Amino acid sequence: MLARELLAGQRHSELILPLLQEMLEEAGLTLAQLNGIAFGAGPGSFTGLRIACGVAQGLAFGANLPVLGICTLEALAQQTGDDSVIAALDARMGEIYHAAYTKSADGWQVVSEPSLCPPQQAPLLPGDNWTGCGGGFAKYDEVLRSRYHGCIGRIAGNLSPRAQEVAQLAAPSFAGGLGIDPADAAPLYIRNKVALKEAER
Repeated sequence: MLARELLAGQRHSELILPLLQEMLEEAGLTLAQLNGIAFGAGPGSFTGLRIACGVAQGLAFGANLPVLGICTLEALAQQTGDDSVIAALDARMGEIYHAAYTKSADGWQVVSEPSLCPPQQAPLLPGDNWTGCGGGFAKYDEVLRSRYHGCIGRIAGNLSPRAQEVAQLAAPSFAGGLGIDPADAAPLYIRNKVALKEAER
């Protein structure tokens, strides 16, 4: 697997295409030779999700390829290497993006659907020995440990969604001829607004 990872700040759209071209050249491939294009669909930063989806759509239209949006929380779960994972990202405004998964021979099974909630109201889960991962655990470690009172065996709060896991999760679908038309690709926002109106404040 080839990957490039950097902190782009506000330069996502400026850097992504040169990085992609660099990797294609290193692999000796053209865009049209790929099976498909996967992108991190969210939840996450509105701007980042729009750029990821828009770039995937544009490239896929041009090369006549299918696309797949992969949930960033599932990509986090994949990164842990564990089989029972609670993934949480800091959603700001005192909330987290939350989901829980267990892994079987058929891949990841959703135990708790991706949602937006205050950390103290994170969905309760059956069983124990869960792995907690993502920036939500980095920011709200004590609150989430208390919420899950002894059900978490390990915390990897330093993990962020990466392209490697998005590709790993999409690869079996593309190998099976699956994927969607680029026109149907869409980000997974969960939160529908980012600012409170004056009356709500």
